[in-house]
Amino acid sequence: MVNDLNRREFLANLGMGAAALAMAPGSASAAASPAAIKPISGSWFEFQHHSTVEGVDWNPACVRFTTAQWQEKIREIAGAGMEYLVLMDTAVYYRSFYDSRIYPKWQLECADPMEAVLEAADQHKIKFFIGGGFYGDWTSPTTISDPVAQKQRLQSLEEVVRLYGHHPSFHGWYWPDEAALKPRFSPEFITYVNTLSRRARQLKPNAPIMIAPYGTRMVIPDDAYVRQLDAMDVDIVAYQDEVGVRKSKVTETSAFYEGLRKAHDRTQKAKLWADVEIFQFEGAVYKSALMPAPFERVLRQLEAVSPWVDEILVYQYQGMMNKPGSTAFAGCPASTRLYTDYQNWRKSRG
Repeated sequence: MVNDLNRREFLANLGMGAAALAMAPGSASAAASPAAIKPISGSWFEFQHHSTVEGVDWNPACVRFTTAQWQEKIREIAGAGMEYLVLMDTAVYYRSFYDSRIYPKWQLECADPMEAVLEAADQHKIKFFIGGGFYGDWTSPTTISDPVAQKQRLQSLEEVVRLYGHHPSFHGWYWPDEAALKPRFSPEFITYVNTLSRRARQLKPNAPIMIAPYGTRMVIPDDAYVRQLDAMDVDIVAYQDEVGVRKSKVTETSAFYEGLRKAHDRTQKAKLWADVEIFQFEGAVYKSALMPAPFERVLRQLEAVSPWVDEILVYQYQGMMNKPGSTAFAGCPASTRLYTDYQNWRKSRG
């Protein structure tokens, strides 16, 4: 998903770790049988997509969503069999989605969308990971080390716990200024994570912490990488499969996650989840609208990662899926097809 500037930088380095990721002979064929394909456990979630051109089909609808519509969307997602939602951010473009002392507030139809979705999530047993961003210029690769942005991020954690920490659905945290694995985490990213996690543990001691790095195809899951996993205060690493952004092919991803499984089994610390991209670009990558991918491709993506990960999240239900007839519709008409195809497959599993 983000940071787009870092992703473009990543494109220039695609080949760096490819050879090191080659698995043992036959491992690429170790895909799950149909009965073993894991269903989607959850999705990323947002009030406004950070890229206007990518979110053109759902951003305007979300601006107009009432409290009732936000709550209906949560009910709809729970009804689709999902347990987790990851709120991408509590602010973006120097405006917040709640009453904050950091930034002025987004002008949305719903006065308090965070309260609306968490209240509904309480009712429907959805577990939310709350994003600790975006503060400062999220498009800048130096944002994670910007002292002003870091102070604002820490302040935002305190504010959202004070306002929303009583909700049972406030399950955990997500640090959204994502890392580029080239082929490992940068020292700056580890500092960014541990600084936020230290304060988050004080505010909500039992709340799990998630990150979702990109550059999955470049990871070298060696001793040095395991040491980095041990050094970071996170409970879950949900690696992006990067099929939607055309950096990985479905035929490749099983081998990537197999290597990561071995690394995570060695650390015995952070759980290994997948962040599966269920979108495709209408035109050029990062310069056109996100559209739902065909279910046939999505199913192959789920199959590829299922043997190796604990849970599968997707980027993202919002915009890419809508229940037919939804009163909280956000996305293009094709989103009902992906929803229906996925639900038919899920129900066929018994």
